[in-house]
Amino acid sequence: MKKKPNILFLMSDEHRFDISGFAGNPIIRTPHLDHLAKDAVVFNNAYTPAPICIPARQCMAAGQLPRTCGVEVYGEDLPINYQTFAKTLAQNGYKTVAAGKLHHYGIDQMQGWLQRIAGDCEVSLKHYLEKDQSTISTSDNTIGMLQSGLKWNDKKEILRAGPGISAYARKDQLAIQGTKDFIYQYFIDSYYDRATPEQPLLLYVGLLNPHYPYIAEQELFDYYLNRVKLYENQEPFNHPFLGKCSNYEPLIPGKNISVRDIKRAMAAYYANVETIDRQFGEVMKALENAGQNLDDWIIIYTSDHGEMLGEHAIWEKQRFFEGSVKIPLFIRYPQRFGKTIVKENVNLIDLFATLCELTNTPIPGGLDSRSLVPLLEGKADKWNNETISQFNGINLMIKQNNIKYQWYETDASEVLFDLEKDPTESRNLICEPMYQPLLPAFRKRRDELGFGPNADPHYKNAGYYD
Repeated sequence: MKKKPNILFLMSDEHRFDISGFAGNPIIRTPHLDHLAKDAVVFNNAYTPAPICIPARQCMAAGQLPRTCGVEVYGEDLPINYQTFAKTLAQNGYKTVAAGKLHHYGIDQMQGWLQRIAGDCEVSLKHYLEKDQSTISTSDNTIGMLQSGLKWNDKKEILRAGPGISAYARKDQLAIQGTKDFIYQYFIDSYYDRATPEQPLLLYVGLLNPHYPYIAEQELFDYYLNRVKLYENQEPFNHPFLGKCSNYEPLIPGKNISVRDIKRAMAAYYANVETIDRQFGEVMKALENAGQNLDDWIIIYTSDHGEMLGEHAIWEKQRFFEGSVKIPLFIRYPQRFGKTIVKENVNLIDLFATLCELTNTPIPGGLDSRSLVPLLEGKADKWNNETISQFNGINLMIKQNNIKYQWYETDASEVLFDLEKDPTESRNLICEPMYQPLLPAFRKRRDELGFGPNADPHYKNAGYYD
């Protein structure tokens, strides 16, 4: 029987979709990712299932939307021994190894991975408390979820931007060194001579950068400081949720934040993107030094969500603007697929079914995940061109073709963008006469997904793309 292909899954945290060389950014230097992308299938409309770290990552692992897998809010986690893609591949012969960030806060820190290296293994206190957690206050819950330390507000994060070595950078260094040590042991191990390269390998490398803090290596920070450019649209959007930062008022250049301070934060962010590119290059070099031909591997690169970087006068994520909800994604497997640009809407959760199909692994039932193989093969004619994102159990985005519909539970408001006519997402078209015919279908879909005044109470039945 032919050996199943090895898989290298590269992932960063908070990497904005348009800050890479392969995305056409003329300032950033990402030669290693660009080298992979030049003969990969690049997805230009890939989206996160949730524009915040933990739900996005657990949904990706589960191949399900937040409401399906029950991870809708930061700090929640998948139930113990959940059917993740790592577990599914492990059950079908793969050695599943994860280095770096997975962002589990539950008791099950493995979730299908057979080995973890230099990871963020940390259990939230709330998972050890009584089953009835109704007496736990929000503040207690937050402290339990963030034992590693709370962050500053967005303005203070920007004002702290500059050269240095952040705690995240140190953790990433450990993850990369651990990955290189594992590669040596798995493929070479000349001391004990116990290498096992005949077993197919799923090797995941997850880095915390370029997630803020906006602190970066001096040389790289200096390189980008006078090269970065502010996004053109710096005006706050007129909406109670979209119109402010995650934990601060809008940061408007020349009003409550200086242009220089914004450029310093952007320079550090750009520098950290280049840093992860270098580190992924180290992993690729280690594999090649171990005698591996990367053309034989399935290589995936993606991120959990984006970063607004001051666009619309806001920072971080949590919003359904493109800068926050859209992600970089490519899949490289030159033995089967040539260089292609895919414009259809896809989602991070779609990687579960895709990995199963690419490795001839049975796809579990109950997934929201769709295999991307038809798009990899250039067969887009039957693709359901929809993608979905949710936030905090109360906000919903449905994008179909170029139209992006949003529902906000708190104030029962709707927002509609036409990305073809308004790529900067500056106009809410919800009341425009020409878009009224689209709304009934979007609202019906919203209800099916368990949101809105007529939410389907039986949403838990997953598999809307079957």
